[in-house]
Amino acid sequence: MQIVDAQIHLWGEGLPSNLSHRQVTSFTSEEAIAMMDEGGVDAAVIHPVPWDPNAHQVALEAIESYPGRFAMLGDVPLMDPQSKGRVATWLDQPGVLGLRYVLLNDPQRQWLRDGDIDWLWPAAEEAGVPIAVLATDSMDLIGGVAERHPDLRLTIDHLGGRGGMTTLKDHEAMTHMPDLLALSKHPNVAVKATGAPGYSGESYPFPAMQTYLRQIYDAFGPERMFWGTDITKMPCSWRDCITMFTEELSWLSEDDKRLIMGDAVCAWWGWNREG
Repeated sequence: MQIVDAQIHLWGEGLPSNLSHRQVTSFTSEEAIAMMDEGGVDAAVIHPVPWDPNAHQVALEAIESYPGRFAMLGDVPLMDPQSKGRVATWLDQPGVLGLRYVLLNDPQRQWLRDGDIDWLWPAAEEAGVPIAVLATDSMDLIGGVAERHPDLRLTIDHLGGRGGMTTLKDHEAMTHMPDLLALSKHPNVAVKATGAPGYSGESYPFPAMQTYLRQIYDAFGPERMFWGTDITKMPCSWRDCITMFTEELSWLSEDDKRLIMGDAVCAWWGWNREG
C-alpha cells in the first residue's frame, strides 16, 4: 500500500503567516524526506506557501531532487490577464499536477462571489487541470462551479474547514460539515481528509474527529477521500497521522485503505509516480 500525503508545505525563507504552522524560517525537502522515511510516507504533494516568494521554485527543485517522492499543486495569479494562457500549458511542468487556491478571506472570497474569477473554471476544465480550494464559507458557490463544469476535478481542502486558521476544536470546528457533505452529489468533487489531528483538542487517536471522517467516507466514498497531514501544523508525528487511519478506523476495508492512503489521490490528480 502506497502512502501519499495529499498536502504538505515546503519553504526556504520567511515565517509562516498561519501561526498554527511551526514557526521556523525554512522547512526543506531534505527535512521532509527524513521525516517521511521515519514515518513511512512514500510521497507527498507540495502546496507552495504565500510567505515565501520562491515557494514555487522550492517545490520544483524538490520534485527534481527526489523523483517520485514529490509532486505539487501551484497557482497562477487570479487577477492577471495573462494567467488564462498559462493554465493551458500548466501541466507541462514536470511534477505539477494542478492548481490550488485559498479563498477564505477577501478579496479572494469576494472574487469568487462576484464572478471575477469565473474565467478560471472553464480554462482549467478545457486543459484538464484539477483545482483544489480552501473555501469554507463558499461551498455553495463551489457546488455551482462543479455543476457548470462537470469535467473539472475539484478538491476541497482540509475536511472543508479552515486548516488551522481558527482556535476552534473538535465539534466547534466542524459546524460546516452539512455544507461539505452536500457537495458529495457532484461526482467531480473530492475531499482532502488532511489535517484531522490539528482540528482536535483530544489526544491520539482523536476520537471526535473520527466521527467526521466517517461522515465524509459515507458521503464521498474512498475514491474521493484523500489522506494527508499538512505536517508542519500537526500536534503528532507523521506515523500517528497514518495509523489514525490505518489502525484506528475499523470500518475501513483493506481496499478502502489503499485508496484513501494514496491510490485515490494519485488517480484523481493524475500522478504516475513511476513515470
